[in-house]
Parts: sequence; C-alpha cells; structure tokens
Amino acid sequence: MSTLNENKQYGHAQTIDEVLEQLDEIIAKSIDNASQIGYFAALYRMVTAQVKIGIANGQFENGPRMEQLDVRFANRYLQAYSDYCNGKPCSDCWRFAFEAAEQSGAIVMQHLLVGMNAHINYDLGIAAAETCTAEPLEHLHHDFNTINDILASLTDEVKRDIDTISPWIGWLDRLGGRTTDVIIRFSMDKARSYAWTFATEVSHVQGTAREALLRSKDAFITELAREVLRPPGWLLRSALWLIRLRESKDVAGNIRLLNETKAAGVQVPPIPPAGGPLSV
Repeated sequence: MSTLNENKQYGHAQTIDEVLEQLDEIIAKSIDNASQIGYFAALYRMVTAQVKIGIANGQFENGPRMEQLDVRFANRYLQAYSDYCNGKPCSDCWRFAFEAAEQSGAIVMQHLLVGMNAHINYDLGIAAAETCTAEPLEHLHHDFNTINDILASLTDEVKRDIDTISPWIGWLDRLGGRTTDVIIRFSMDKARSYAWTFATEVSHVQGTAREALLRSKDAFITELAREVLRPPGWLLRSALWLIRLRESKDVAGNIRLLNETKAAGVQVPPIPPAGGPLSV
C-alpha cells in the first residue's frame, strides 16, 4: 500500500499538454514529499516534451497519430501512478517500481531503469497496438523508430545529470561482462525494439488470449525489474553499494536537477489538430 495518499485521479489526458501538466503535478508532489517516484517522472517529462517538439516540427510521418500514441502511452503510466497511490490494483511491473521508489537501497540509475522497464517494455507495446486498431500496425513502424532518434539526442543531458547526482557512477564502466549486458538490455533503444515485438504480439490476439499474454509479459518484466534492483554477482552489488555511498541523498534536489532544464522546455507551436477530437 502506498504511503503517498494521493486522491486526485490521473490518466485521462487528451493532449500532450495535459500529459505534461499532470507530470508537472507528480514531479511537484514528489519534490514536496522527497519521493523517489519523481525520478522517473522527471525523465519521462523530458522525453514527452521532446516528442511534442518533434511532432510540431514535422519529424513524424503522421503527427496526429503520434500524439494519439504518445497520450495513450502516457496515460498508462499516469493511471498506474493514480491507482497505486489510491490503493487500487495496477500492473505488477509498475507496482514493483513504485514500491521500490518508496524504499531506500537503490541508486537513482536503478530507479530510472525500473521505471523504463515497466513503461517501455510493457506499456509501450500495448499502447502501440491499441493506437492502430483501424489500420495495420506496420503503418506506425517508421514513426515508432523515429522516437529513438529523439531519445538519442537526450542521452548526453541525462548522463550529465546522473554524473552530478552519482559522482562514482563511473565504477559501473569499470566492470565488464554481466554489467554491460544489463545496461544494454535496459537501454531505451533495445527496450523499444522489444516493445515493437510485443506490440505485434498484442495486435494478433484478443479476448482471453490477450489477457493471458499481458499477464505473462507483466510477470516476465517484473522479474527483469527484480534483477535490476538485485543484480547477480557480488562484484556488481559491491560497486552499486560504493556508488550509493557518494550519491546525493537530497531526493528533492535530485528531482529538481533532473527536471530543471526540462521544465522550462522549448516553446513550440501547437501541434496541428487531427480531423476530430483525439480519442484515447
């Protein structure tokens, strides 16, 4: 059960601007409560703002459809957050991520990876399949891949923030083998590739078969999250312990750092509207 006691309902956004507003509220609440839930929320706000800019600048083949996907995708996170805070059931992978955020012991990078795991490996495939019910899923593939280019442009900024929060994060770079494999598995590019495969699977099943597929994926992705928080091998666990010793314990300050340049954002023209109301 969450200790956040959140009463407001989230997860019914109709536009990217409404998504950003709700993320801003979650970030502000996380700063006020020194809640580590704000780490992923701040990262996700940055990504969402950049997708909005990409749509406005014509980077996607179908801007209105991409906004529909982005809003549907975001609503899955916002709904999971709302359900968790209000003591309602949510997917196991998100419940695990939120519970981890309310505990100490993990470094900031682990919290970000666990959030990415739930949102990209699970939510994104479902959102993509649900966005293309009236057309072949393949029509979305090009724009789906374009997001990777946007994400790549954010890597350096995120790395600078993490280096500031965790001065000894470089210890992970000194380790080979299993550590490198774990980081690669949870990189955004690899996760989105996995999400596309999952979207294809979801688009081909209905009814009880779909429910069984989602339960199976949820369980598998939750196990991946457990591995991120409790990695195998004493060497990696020792490195994470050392990193945490030097990591900033100022949760509110860390969230502000992850969010400060993103909150201001870049002013962009409104996204051209679709032919009718956005359906999410």
